[in-house]
Amino acid sequence: MMLRGPRKKARLLFFVFTFIFFALYCSLGHAQPVSSSHLIDNAQRYDGRSVIYSGEVIGDIMPRGEYAWVNVHDGQQAIGIWLPRKLAETIIYTGNYKAKGDWIQIAGIFHRVCEEHGGELDIHATSLKKIQSGYFVSRAFNRSRMNKAVILLAVLGCVWILRHLIKT
Repeated sequence: MMLRGPRKKARLLFFVFTFIFFALYCSLGHAQPVSSSHLIDNAQRYDGRSVIYSGEVIGDIMPRGEYAWVNVHDGQQAIGIWLPRKLAETIIYTGNYKAKGDWIQIAGIFHRVCEEHGGELDIHATSLKKIQSGYFVSRAFNRSRMNKAVILLAVLGCVWILRHLIKT
């Protein structure tokens, strides 16, 4: 039995709207992070818009009242993130010589020239998701590097002594 008239149109509209809804829902649910280089190169285009940015937390967490600053490095460049202090408390490791920082994903508003923060480029975070926890890095003692430093120190000492003897 073939459908005709209003029922056929209603069914077609139902399928079209369902398709559009799921297409929009899936595209919003799986937004891809934007790289720091892309943000910086296209800063005017992204200014004031919501972005998703991910990377390793580096340096220190800098509390400022109810908010905090963190720097997030995505492997190319770092961007300053202004976020509520409660979100910053979920960060355990920050990247430095002794540790690999937590890898996080930030959703927030990108500012090319943030008037609130002296004209700096930054992202005001609205949410934070930890992708991977950081960890301490153990480094083996490098005897070769120490030997080179001792030899260079000895050479420097000899040059200093010779210079002192030549002057007198």
